[in-house]
Amino acid sequence: MPKRVDHEPRRRQIGEALLRIASTRGLQSATMREVAAEAGVSLRLVQYYFHTKEQLLLTALAYLADQLTERVSASIRALGPVTSRTVVYGTLTAVLPTDEESVRLTRAYTGFYTLVFSSEAEMATRHGATYPDKLESLLATHIAAAQEAGEVAADVAPALTAAALLALTNGLGSSVLGGQRDGAGALRILHDQLGRLFHTGEPSIPARVQTPAHRRGQT
Repeated sequence: MPKRVDHEPRRRQIGEALLRIASTRGLQSATMREVAAEAGVSLRLVQYYFHTKEQLLLTALAYLADQLTERVSASIRALGPVTSRTVVYGTLTAVLPTDEESVRLTRAYTGFYTLVFSSEAEMATRHGATYPDKLESLLATHIAAAQEAGEVAADVAPALTAAALLALTNGLGSSVLGGQRDGAGALRILHDQLGRLFHTGEPSIPARVQTPAHRRGQT
């Protein structure tokens, strides 16, 4: 009986190579050959798994979304008991470029969307807003839940506020990457805005969220 081959590790190896290119050199001039060299495999193998560059881009985007989701989950857990406030704060904090991992993810995300929206109009229409839409929906759901619990003012519009917070976070991320401020400064601004939104009487959420790597280093 023929041996069954698991192709997913190889696909992930190639997709993550593209993400590394996105986070360091950008995707505007990335070719299948460059991706093959970055992944340490042959061009023929890349073309075997991905017949078009669009297929490769979409696969890499899915891997990027997985990594962002894992980071968001870890950020929320690091804040202690899960509440609507910690979900909102942890989610937004996770996508700010405040350490090596988040800088890499933010640069890869920016590289992907720069390419898609500048030269791949059809692809942008079909896939461009998928992950941001999910984040907005998550934030709006928890802002609404906090509102029902009396932790957010009744006149706040959850969907509009979620969109504004995500836009603020994206802008803060750009200001960090551009050198206008550091990650700690961006977190303080975010914390200030969330403090104006939530009225819980809870102690302030720490201005720095501990990453999984930091926790592993503790004894």
